[in-house]
Amino acid sequence: MNHLKVALMQLMPENSIDGNLKKGLEACKKAKAMGADLALFPEMWSIGYDIPADIEEMKARAVDVDSAFVRAFGELAKELNMAIGITFLETYDPLPRNTLCLFDRFGNNILTYAKVHTCDFGDECNLTPGDDFYVADLDTPHGKVKVGAMICFDREFPESARILMLKGAEILLVPNACPMEINRISQLRARAYENMVGIATVNYPKGQPDCNGHSTAFDGIAYRPSEPGSRDTLIIEAGEREGIYLADFPIQEIREYRSREVHGNAYRRPMKYKLLISEHVEEPFIREDSR
Repeated sequence: MNHLKVALMQLMPENSIDGNLKKGLEACKKAKAMGADLALFPEMWSIGYDIPADIEEMKARAVDVDSAFVRAFGELAKELNMAIGITFLETYDPLPRNTLCLFDRFGNNILTYAKVHTCDFGDECNLTPGDDFYVADLDTPHGKVKVGAMICFDREFPESARILMLKGAEILLVPNACPMEINRISQLRARAYENMVGIATVNYPKGQPDCNGHSTAFDGIAYRPSEPGSRDTLIIEAGEREGIYLADFPIQEIREYRSREVHGNAYRRPMKYKLLISEHVEEPFIREDSR
């Protein structure tokens, strides 16, 4: 497998789930025409990341994994022979989740991931956090690639990308809904570099509240034998405007790079990191709204 082309669906949501369904399906067809192997939506596309403060209203706006909204993207994935990563507010007990479903080109749901690091300091305080990070084998027309996911705030914890790398992920899908500025983009560059993974992040365009576009893709390849010194791992950075942006990941080169370089899991000392699994929190990091 030489390449994986990911369409970053930097789209402005409509005012209803039906509007987002129609716009999302049409955008996927455009992504396929552009040559995409996978189309990825920004965070919680079903409701445009508009989380109601009222819990009952929030529950009413949530949809099940087997809902018509989600199934439509699975059916289109099969029709287009293209993988689709669709995001939505998921019906869940006792409270909804912030979820991504990845359909392969045959229309199979190969990965369902709910955001682990919910933003408990904001609108997500009433959501149910996800329980783990998952990796799946994505079958493409060019071969298979191991894909994992993290959502928005997950990216701010090095452990998210690290556990996905340890589980074998080669590409990380990152739906997003927040201002992507130099520090957050730098986090993604670092996650790609230190884990030797490709990272595709999709944000809403400018005009969506608290968002500014700048969807990005990094290949994680910091050094090439044919080039002196280090290189920027950035494949593409979108501007602020709405659009579909195609990121071309050199999968075979990423694999060769991972087989020889020093990052990732090559020289780690896991037995020295036991404090990382401690749940004890001390000042200055104590927050009353933390769960």
